Amino acid sequence: MTEAESSGDSIPWVNSVFEQPWWLEAVAPGQWGAVEVRQGDTIAARLPYARRRRFGLTTIGLPPLTQTLGPWLAPIAGTYAGRLEMEKKLLGRLIEMLPPFDHFRMSFSPALTNWLPFYWAGFEATVRYSYRIEDLTDMDRVRREFGEHVRRGIRRAESTVEVDHDYSLEHLLRLDAQTYTRQGLSPPHSPDLVRRLDAACAARGARRILGAVDARGRTHAVLYVVWDERTLYALINARDPEQQTFGSNTLLFWEAIRLASEVSRVFDFEGSMREPIEHFFRGFGGRQTPYLSISKAGLRARSFLAARSARSALGRLR
Repeated sequence: MTEAESSGDSIPWVNSVFEQPWWLEAVAPGQWGAVEVRQGDTIAARLPYARRRRFGLTTIGLPPLTQTLGPWLAPIAGTYAGRLEMEKKLLGRLIEMLPPFDHFRMSFSPALTNWLPFYWAGFEATVRYSYRIEDLTDMDRVRREFGEHVRRGIRRAESTVEVDHDYSLEHLLRLDAQTYTRQGLSPPHSPDLVRRLDAACAARGARRILGAVDARGRTHAVLYVVWDERTLYALINARDPEQQTFGSNTLLFWEAIRLASEVSRVFDFEGSMREPIEHFFRGFGGRQTPYLSISKAGLRARSFLAARSARSALGRLR
């Protein structure tokens, strides 16, 4: 870990806000690290990670509320073949430097398209997708790309709710918990973790909480977004099924896209592989953006995962 990382300062050798030391310390305090390849005094490649010990197994992967992590590679000059050769060397070195693990599972930045060194090292990959609006310089053009149901939803919501650009974090947490409860699930992130991350983002002017609120003070939907100078991400989205006006959530995403045009360059929907959510995101005219989910399991981890899968299947049959 470098001096900048240990002090919690922002660093330049990252693909996204998720790779910043202050972000990682907020979502995985004391449980993260980074491997780096140096060329002299210069960092040429970096791969941050979160490390967790559970059920006697060591897992390297993503911490909560973190879409992707690395690898980051410094710009490489030369011919295409020469650049691929250098990528191979740098990525291979990062793999060698990883600490021992039983199970590795991580989603990589869309910036990485060459995962062959991981394949050669025995890793597996699955393609996942997000949606992104890459060019926010012309917002009229962006809006023209919206599907008719998105434009209709925005118009409908604008006549019923207003957007609070400084919505309460505690109200968001309550609504978020209700969103999961009605699905019979527990939130994947604790309130304390969200509070810790919010404090870190707020201190750096890197977050906004948007709430759709009607004239009676009732909240219909909330959207929590974070950003750096490159990309704004939709991080947490919660809705009240009893109060939700048609289009209220759509209006919040439109407000977030407009915010992204002011503070960043790209809007990332933090895509979902669930079909209804994919349909909603696609309606905003964003471009499908693939990224890789990379995994590798040792013998102990494979045995544990197989047993857990069998128990889950048995439970569904009962």
